Amino acid sequence: MGKRKAFTLIELLVVIAIIALLMSILMPALTRVKKQARTVACLGLLKQWSLYFSMYTDAHDGSFMQGFRTSPPNRWVSAMGDYHKWNSELTCCPNATKPWEDEYGNSSGMEGTFLGSTSAWGWTEQGHWAAPMKGSFGMNGYCVNPPPGAEPHNHPKNYFWRKSGVSGSAYAPLFLGALRYNGWPLYTDRPPDFDGQQWNDDAQMGRYCMNRHGGFNNCLFLDYSARKVGLKELWTLKWHPLYLESGPWTKAGGVMSGDWPDWLRSLKDY
Repeated sequence: MGKRKAFTLIELLVVIAIIALLMSILMPALTRVKKQARTVACLGLLKQWSLYFSMYTDAHDGSFMQGFRTSPPNRWVSAMGDYHKWNSELTCCPNATKPWEDEYGNSSGMEGTFLGSTSAWGWTEQGHWAAPMKGSFGMNGYCVNPPPGAEPHNHPKNYFWRKSGVSGSAYAPLFLGALRYNGWPLYTDRPPDFDGQQWNDDAQMGRYCMNRHGGFNNCLFLDYSARKVGLKELWTLKWHPLYLESGPWTKAGGVMSGDWPDWLRSLKDY
């Protein structure tokens, strides 16, 4: 009778060791691919939002919504409810879907922490909204068309992009990843001390400066183009018509790499 062939214990251990080695090599690559896929999916969502904004402005003589200082407040969340159908999957970046609070108001403990960049705002209920919402995108607060005397945060009336398709629209942010559903950055705003730091009223650029996409944020611009934006690049964008694009946190304004908080120093300067 012929001998029965089988693996020896040593051979099995060698095979297992080889598989483990291959997995250790492949897992980081697979993780990077998954992150890249989420970034692409996020950009795809922003392109979908470009259609929503286009349809909204087409239906309102080319103008954006009035903003929050009207009665009832006319934020984008409520103003564009007919387009997003109050579906929070459309308002969340795939890298930031877990909200600060659950539907019952219980805190997740992520708001204002190092995990803040991976969290969504909400669940939020504004009373006049059709449903509670969460999200991880926010609108540039200067992209509104407020009536006289209702300008957000008492900013001058000429600070606002009231319509789409304006001159320089390829550099003016409209809708992007955010820790809040809107914000009003200034070129003097200091950067966050750490990734995910709670947004501050006196430094609202921090609502958009968080590391969800490997040193980048995804942004939809006023010309309805969408692309990745470097976190330091945020200070160089045209947030409002009178915004200084060469402010103190830009290379043109004299900032040095060492001036940035530790978590931002290694990122590309602009």
